[in-house]
Amino acid sequence: MNQEIHRRQFLGTMASSAFLAVSGSSGKAKPESADPVPSSSPSAADQGSNGSREVRLERLHPNEIKLAMQQCPVLFQPLGTIEWHGLHNITGLDAVKAHHLCVRAALRGGGLVAPPLFGGVGGLNEPYTFVMEPEDDVHSVLVRAWVEKLCREAVRQGFKAVIILTGHYGAAQQVVIRDLAVRLSRSLGVPVLGTPEYFLALDVGYHGDHAAWGETSLMLYLDAKSVDLSRLGNPPHQGVGGRDPREATRADGERLAETIIGRLARLAQQMPKWDDDAQRRFIAAEAALVNRQMSLAASEKVIWAGWRNIGKGVFSEYGRLLVEQKFDEIVALTAKL
Repeated sequence: MNQEIHRRQFLGTMASSAFLAVSGSSGKAKPESADPVPSSSPSAADQGSNGSREVRLERLHPNEIKLAMQQCPVLFQPLGTIEWHGLHNITGLDAVKAHHLCVRAALRGGGLVAPPLFGGVGGLNEPYTFVMEPEDDVHSVLVRAWVEKLCREAVRQGFKAVIILTGHYGAAQQVVIRDLAVRLSRSLGVPVLGTPEYFLALDVGYHGDHAAWGETSLMLYLDAKSVDLSRLGNPPHQGVGGRDPREATRADGERLAETIIGRLARLAQQMPKWDDDAQRRFIAAEAALVNRQMSLAASEKVIWAGWRNIGKGVFSEYGRLLVEQKFDEIVALTAKL
């Protein structure tokens, strides 16, 4: 693929256009409001203690896993990598972020959370970044195979749905994970969703960035001790793509995170109950999305071509449509990418 457009540059452009769009409407879009389950506190979600229910798979005894699966047979699989995220964020941000979101969603809506996978497709050309496969390699052989095996094992163990949440989202990583999820949904006979977290919050102004306002705000809410804005200094900020992270706030992080968590929780409640028709329409919608992204990348020789209009708001309803099971409307939206 043509590499004239790099991930950091593209996410920076997309995030800037998203910020302008949100600013025009006051920037006060509300988090997911249809979530029927009370929210959980950050401390309870992260610690799995102080009276909260433990949802981390590796921390449970066999009988606890059995009971949890009887109540909600969904497995969350968080993904990330080790990558430079500016001087102010930890290098494991992507996986840590995804894991926090999955844990809180499982506490709210049910399901269990597998340990996060630290290893993805691509990574910035910055220090302390582990690049397991080339940045633009949609023909992944390492990440694709490993995540596929994790999902197949989840279904073998009795889980009736899998949600793969990737906090690392170069274009190839997104394509690989969503394409894999579509294929597994067909072959395993259970719904598998593979998405970056920001796709569930497009309508509240989060269009993805790298170590900038969005990710930094999320971490200020999810894992405040991991962020040290005093390390930033003046711009330009090394290895940062998007709106200035110095503008990040915990309040913004809460708004973004609670939208994502609410939708993940609803999906966890819904997905194991989908009938054959719902699963078929879900697969068709996800396939239409990733196929459109791949075809645009191939025809225009620019891997980010399928994302060029996301910052303009053309796909902002995706998260809402997904939880409302309006899959045919998602298919229609893909033509606008």
